[in-house]
Order: sequence, then C-alpha cells, then structure tokens
Amino acid sequence: MSALEGKIALITGASAGIGAAIARSFAAAGASLILGSRRLDVLEETASDIRKQFDTTIHAMSLDVRSRDSVTRFFDSIPYDQQDIDILVNNAGLARSLDPVYAMQPSDVDDMVDTNVKGLLNVTSHVVPIMLRRAEGHIINIGSTAGHDVYKGGVAYCATKHAVDVITRGLKIELHGTPIRVSTVDPGMVETDFSLVRFHGDAERAATVYADTRPLTAEDVAEAVLFCVTRPSRVNIAEIILTSVDQSSVTLVHRTPTKDS
Repeated sequence: MSALEGKIALITGASAGIGAAIARSFAAAGASLILGSRRLDVLEETASDIRKQFDTTIHAMSLDVRSRDSVTRFFDSIPYDQQDIDILVNNAGLARSLDPVYAMQPSDVDDMVDTNVKGLLNVTSHVVPIMLRRAEGHIINIGSTAGHDVYKGGVAYCATKHAVDVITRGLKIELHGTPIRVSTVDPGMVETDFSLVRFHGDAERAATVYADTRPLTAEDVAEAVLFCVTRPSRVNIAEIILTSVDQSSVTLVHRTPTKDS
C-alpha cells in the first residue's frame, strides 16, 4: 500500500515549481489531488503530465488565493466525493522586487501581503472546519528562511514569511487537543520561477540569483513535505528548515565562478 493511498491532498500554487513537485511526489505516494493555481492553462498541463505518470484522481481548477470569492468558488467546485481533504499544502506565494521598504511600489507590497498572508488564511479557513469535523488532517505551510531572518531589499517579503511562521505556530496552539497536525517547511534558495516573478519577468536578472552556486531543487522541498505527511499520526513535524550546502544564511551563499563568468 502506498504511503498516501486513500488520502486527498489540496495544493495551492500547483502549476509549477515547488507546488508541481509536491503534486508529483504526492501522486507517486498514492494521493488524490486537488490542485489550484491562477495560471489554469499551465496547471492543466502539469495535471496532464502527472496523470500520464501515475494512476490517480486529479482535479485542477482556477484559484486566486488573494480573492475570497475565488477561494469560495474553488471550494464550491470540488466534487462531493473529494471534499474530505486530508492534507492542505499552502504553497502559493511570491516575492516582488528588491527595493528598499520605503521605496517599494504599493502594488508589489499588496501582491506579497495578499498572497503570502491573506491568501494562506483564506484557504486555511475553508479547510480547518473540514478537518475538525473529521477529527483528522494535516496542514503544511511553505515558509522560507526569510521567515527567520531579514535582508536588505527583502523587508516586506521577510515580514510576510515571518507572518507564515507565526500563523503556523499559532494555528497549532489553537488546534491543541485535536488530532490535526500543522507544519511549516522553510526552504532557502530554490531554483524555480521565484526570481523571475520577483523581477517581473527579467530573466537575465533572475538568472544571476542562481549563478555559480548549487541551489535546492523543487524536488528537494517536495521530499521534505512528503516526509512531514508520512510520519505516524502521533508525530507532528513543527518545522523543517532546509538550504543547499552552499547557503549558510539567508544572504550568505558560496559561489564558484566558472572560467567563462
């Protein structure tokens, strides 16, 4: 029997990167998937690829966690036989710019706060009552090493990830005495579209973030998430912090330039 056979997992921000990697790892472990993303076309391609590899049920639907209406429509669209969600992975999140906090564009601040904080709360508020009714479940929030430190140009982003840490710890306290588990997985530098999004599509600038070093992969993070959800029901992994061996703090990254650099 596969580790997650019979389980229903909901993953936000599942179209690519860490979210897609988690979806693949869960499918390989036998879970049925409910996937949400703003980029429905990309999400449907990801879901199609997973179906080709694994015999599992997948529902891929449009979801903008920033919008309460979108979140409500998303949950209303989940088929009746898939509504008993066992696992929630709050993965949707982003960073914007490296501007000083006093010079940031208001739209960039709104994007981060609305997605990373309010979006997480919007989705969680729908899922916790389901888990309480069933007296079981596991919520995994994807945080960041930025939630444990702060760096120049990342003040607002770090603030949102500190909030994720507080929400995770606070939710576990509020669910004290119930069987519901709450975890956070906090990666450092991961090579995905994260920096491309941060720099509004500037691919050249985004590439410099990962140049001459060995960052984590999305699959590394997915393995950590899978570890959390496959522990015995008596075990709650409160927090996993993971970085590549080349990263020693949120800003200290070892780089080995190539001859062509």
